[in-house]
Amino acid sequence: MAEPAVRIPDAKVALSTASVYPESTATAFEIAARLGYDGVEVMVWTDPVSQDIDALRRLSDYHRIPILAVHAPCLLITQRVWSTDPWTKLQRAKSAAERLGASTVVVHPPFRWQRQYAKDFVSGIWRMANETDVRFAVENMYPWRYRDREMLAYAPDWDVTKDDYRHFTVDLSHTATARTDALDMVDRMGDRLAHLHLADGAGSNKDEHLVPGRGTQPCAETLERLAARGFDGHVVIEVNTRRAMSSAEREADLAEALAFTRLHLAATPSPRTPGPGR
Repeated sequence: MAEPAVRIPDAKVALSTASVYPESTATAFEIAARLGYDGVEVMVWTDPVSQDIDALRRLSDYHRIPILAVHAPCLLITQRVWSTDPWTKLQRAKSAAERLGASTVVVHPPFRWQRQYAKDFVSGIWRMANETDVRFAVENMYPWRYRDREMLAYAPDWDVTKDDYRHFTVDLSHTATARTDALDMVDRMGDRLAHLHLADGAGSNKDEHLVPGRGTQPCAETLERLAARGFDGHVVIEVNTRRAMSSAEREADLAEALAFTRLHLAATPSPRTPGPGR
């Protein structure tokens, strides 16, 4: 029997609610449904709806768009969201994921000044992962730079492959900012790569989160490599649309990102090596 012309993995393509900022979490559900995304990743942040499990469930039901992942509130601007204690934040993120039917919690490594949290982070993530079917996918970060100065802001390390985690998230805007080889990082993560934040970057000191294809990162190659592996995690469009001049322009960017992703997830199978007698 002939092999199919393309092999499309079971990975679902989701829209991060952060991708519509400064519009609301509710708007992200509406756009995701209208454009044909498979689901959303909820960025828990200062928007009260993003913190309200019942409100999120109503949005999911109304738009018939599932919540595939919850991004724990671990940004600088969310230090007081869902408690100031980082472990409480993760417990609430886990509970939210379980109640909403999401399979993944995305979490950043601690800031270096969170000393006790950083000291216990690797073992603590393993402990929490053993308590649930939800995957805690730890995300790669980057050094902070200003002009010619560099600060290592994350601990144990911004390169999460240096530590032992059950699951990883790879973010291609972060690999650009870190000026590291994205494909090499994907290979180091191996089968523990459970989640992809798809965005582009040009190697700026800032975390750019460009629409895929507008920077220098191997976005297409990463998708094709994961498709060839039969990747069954989530691919999440997490792009910055703050400069969009209108809602229509923002939606066009998110439609372009979705089309790019679906195109490159349709990987051409590698040719089979002819057997004896062929």
